[in-house]
Amino acid sequence: MESSDVDLDLQRSVRAVLRELSAQAPALPSNQGMWRWSLHKKVERDPGKSPALVRILLRELEKAESEDARHVIIPLLHTLMYVLTKATGITEELHRRTYAFCTKLLTLPAPYCTIALDCAIRLKTETAVPGTLYQRLVIAEQNLTNELYPYRERVFLFVDPELVPPSVCSALLLEIEAAQGQQTPEACMRHVVSHALQAALGEACEAGVLQRKLQTSSRRALEHYFHAVVAAVEQMASEPSPSREGHLERLKEIYCSLLGPAAAAGGRCGGEPPQDRLPSIPLPSPHITFHLWTSEEQLWKELVLFLCPRSQLRLSADLEALDLQGLLPDRELARASMLSTDSGIERDLPWGADEPPTPGSPEVEQARLKRKGGIKKRVWPPDILMPGSWDGPPGLHQRTGRPSGDRGLLPGVSRLHTARVLVLGDDRMLGRLARAYHSLRKRETQKFCLTPRLSLQLYYIPVLASEKPTASRRSELGELAAFLGRADPWYESIVNTLCPAIHKLAEMPLSPDTSQTVDPFILDAITYYVRMGTQPIYFQIYAVKIFLSDLSQDPAEDIFLTELKVKIQDSKFPRESLSPRRRGVAEGPGAELSVRYQKALLSHRTREVTVSLRATGLVLKALPAGDTEVSGPTHCPPTAAPETDHTCLNISVTEVVKTSNLTGRSFSTVTNTFRSANVQIQSQDQRLLTLLLDKDSCRAYRDVARFEVAPCPEPCSGAQKSKVLGLSSHQEEIERTKAKAKPLRMPINTFSGIVQ
Repeated sequence: MESSDVDLDLQRSVRAVLRELSAQAPALPSNQGMWRWSLHKKVERDPGKSPALVRILLRELEKAESEDARHVIIPLLHTLMYVLTKATGITEELHRRTYAFCTKLLTLPAPYCTIALDCAIRLKTETAVPGTLYQRLVIAEQNLTNELYPYRERVFLFVDPELVPPSVCSALLLEIEAAQGQQTPEACMRHVVSHALQAALGEACEAGVLQRKLQTSSRRALEHYFHAVVAAVEQMASEPSPSREGHLERLKEIYCSLLGPAAAAGGRCGGEPPQDRLPSIPLPSPHITFHLWTSEEQLWKELVLFLCPRSQLRLSADLEALDLQGLLPDRELARASMLSTDSGIERDLPWGADEPPTPGSPEVEQARLKRKGGIKKRVWPPDILMPGSWDGPPGLHQRTGRPSGDRGLLPGVSRLHTARVLVLGDDRMLGRLARAYHSLRKRETQKFCLTPRLSLQLYYIPVLASEKPTASRRSELGELAAFLGRADPWYESIVNTLCPAIHKLAEMPLSPDTSQTVDPFILDAITYYVRMGTQPIYFQIYAVKIFLSDLSQDPAEDIFLTELKVKIQDSKFPRESLSPRRRGVAEGPGAELSVRYQKALLSHRTREVTVSLRATGLVLKALPAGDTEVSGPTHCPPTAAPETDHTCLNISVTEVVKTSNLTGRSFSTVTNTFRSANVQIQSQDQRLLTLLLDKDSCRAYRDVARFEVAPCPEPCSGAQKSKVLGLSSHQEEIERTKAKAKPLRMPINTFSGIVQ
């Protein structure tokens, strides 16, 4: 194909992606999300098209920036970075043009400047040391052991069989196994060596000869060249001012030692004619582990196993033997005090009394006092969960998981282990994930902290049930996915369109050849999402305290992420047993409710409102209803996220209105909506309430007399209470204000966060 024909073909594909984003001519449901995938596949099949595609994408980006068409900047930038990561024939001039464009975007507001800064940091290294992005990505995702780049990543795919059909679970599992069955460590090492040499040497590298040589090399020789290439790339990338010329010289030496004297002389081995098309170097999909969701404790257990594999646990071969619910009984954690009975004079002490008793001895057990109200400092033995024999990757600090010595973390990388947790399902699955996330944060503040060692990234792909629910039911169970699609158009185009393709995959017959992927589109889209979706949107988690009608039972506590629905139960008492006054009230529908809430004001001042009304039901939604309520830079971390509109509850009350006329009394209903972050609701008559959390029938509470809803605080904020003890009332109030609990927000990664 001529160069002009290649450019025209790629230009049409890029324009098709832009038309889908502009929504002027929406694509057919079967074609949504396919244009981006087909564009990358064209370059993957023919790597020689990569420079042309980079030039076209740069031209479209410059045009969008000049015309202020910001809605296409982030999708085009992600597409460009994905091509640059996989390509090998990109010139230094194209790298510098892309870097210069990213620096121009730094003047734009977030999230454009945030993503542009991340791209500029990576491009600066890639320009000086070609092939760095590809090499680091493969090493981290495939867990290829080396000392110079100890980063590790893993994708945890969670599917709840109660919410997702078994056919979908089986199809996804076969898809993952078929793709990863061909990704052996030897194949990944060959890809890294071949890509690094081709990216650095360009046309001087005989790609076909190189790949055949690597195919016939032994495992020992392959590991030797792999470590040599990784050392050359990482050592040059770690230099303050890396030299592209010096990097080329080092890789040329490796290339010549690999192919022999013919390559050293610069000639073609065996007089082979030049190739019309460069051989493709695939980018292996990340290591994905498939899990069926069973309980909220499963997430924490899998993360612990990721940090410390079973083979390195010396306490027990079975993880359950570690007693993850409670590592040590409370009596072992109680603060010990010794009761002194001596005179305080050293010569009065008996022989050997100056030696402290050994822990666990009878003397310590008898003298141990449990101090009620005292501060318990929980010091965990070093061999609990993280055995002393496990030191992590070479050169890492055992406690923090960071590199020891003078070598710091890479720019833009916070921790050495990255767990990308991807959940499939509807809003009910996200509610269960929120409970697991809250449990994990609460657990690590008490027993074991994952945060210093692990970067936890959460991803979500909406998959509804296969029984083809009605449109209203589909929209009801996919409210959070719809919100993410409104906030991030690229998420709407890439992720929200996967549900029909996943169900289509489940309906396809099984292929007899398990070595071939059935439909690589789904796995490629998932891979693109977990790699490029780095900007989180934070969602407030709300805590609900439930008081049951049975006063002998303690109040229940739970959380919800998207919705709390209140239904009125039928009265348990017959109408004849009520007094005449109460009987007249009970004739109408609904129940008398007392509602007390803090009204949401633009000034953020506290204003409490108490009303009594008769209602047939309530719905408390944590998500805004439309685009107008999307505001605030929620790509910021939760500690810095402002109090914006979408962090308030939208409370809809179906109120009963009684009217009297000549024909008698009649009742009608009207829906009133107000906004608040804190609300208390109590039933005033004999009718009790039923609460349904996150639309999940498994999380229903019956016979509720009263409940309270407030933003869920960070579990660690409870430690602030000890700071206000022993102060005057005025000082105590000041300290409480300073130590106000921070709200707990759960992040879900998208491509851009919330686009302003």
